[in-house]
Amino acid sequence: MKTLFALAAFGLLAASATACAHEEHATMAVEPKVIPVTQKDMPDVPGKEIVVITVDYPPGVVEHVHHHDANAIVYVLEGNIIEGVKGQPEQHLKAGDTFYEGPNDTHTIGRNASQTEPAKFLVFIVKDKNKPVVLPGDKGK
Repeated sequence: MKTLFALAAFGLLAASATACAHEEHATMAVEPKVIPVTQKDMPDVPGKEIVVITVDYPPGVVEHVHHHDANAIVYVLEGNIIEGVKGQPEQHLKAGDTFYEGPNDTHTIGRNASQTEPAKFLVFIVKDKNKPVVLPGDKGK
C-alpha cells in the first residue's frame, strides 16, 4: 500500500512538473520534494484515510496552484514559508507554525520565503481513500 501511495504521489508531482514546463520560467524552476511518511486507514470512518508527508522547499521554490479535496494541516519544521488559499490573505510561517487547508480550498500560494535557505514542513491529510493527495489547478470555488 505504501508503495502504491508513493507511486501515486510521485506521479502527481511529475504531472505537475510537466504542466509547469509550459511556463516560461519552468525550465529553471526548482520543484518541492514530497516524501511519504505514512498512510493509515481510519477504521472508525469508513472510506477515509490519514496520510502524512514531508515537503522540502529548496531556496526560492514556488509551488503550482493545486487543491487537495481533503483536510490538511501543515506544520513547519524548519525555515520560513509563505502559504495561502484563494480568498484569504497569505500567511508567513516559521518553524512551529501551522496552516490549514480545507477540502474546498484552492492552494494559490506556496513558496519558500528565502532565496538562500531551505524550508521543510510536515503535512497531515485526512482524505477519501479513492482520491489523490494532490490535484492540480483551481478547485473552482
